[in-house]
Amino acid sequence: MSTELKTQVAAFLEDLTKAMGLPLAAVATDTDDGFRVDLEGEGAETLLWQRGEPLRALQHLVSTAFRRQLADDVRVLVDCQHFRRDKDVELKQLARFLVDKARTSGVPQEIGPLNAYERRIVHLAVAELPGASSESIGDASVKTVVISAS
Repeated sequence: MSTELKTQVAAFLEDLTKAMGLPLAAVATDTDDGFRVDLEGEGAETLLWQRGEPLRALQHLVSTAFRRQLADDVRVLVDCQHFRRDKDVELKQLARFLVDKARTSGVPQEIGPLNAYERRIVHLAVAELPGASSESIGDASVKTVVISAS
């Protein structure tokens, strides 16, 4: 992953949050499929209001602003106070629980509505478990994931 791109994204987020009245530091670290930028500092909890809607908006701005510079297989994740990381862990645990429930009951289980990122987390968690499958159903960007036992 390009150090220059990580620096640009971090600077973009620092400038943006400063303009919002939140002088936060952006710390970029590598991940398996790209990099994560953690926002830290006084007032960071403001980004977690309304179940993280401001943080989600920042994620959208970064994805849009740097779309052309990012390869298709490179993901940039914007996080604050480990909110998204903890949410990812929660979604993975829920997916595993629903796989077990689908296996024992024989009935497909639904989770959602979820945005594209959340669906990806669920699909990856289900794919790790033998004898289980998942598919997204619904319209638009917010869909439901159906988890079935194979």
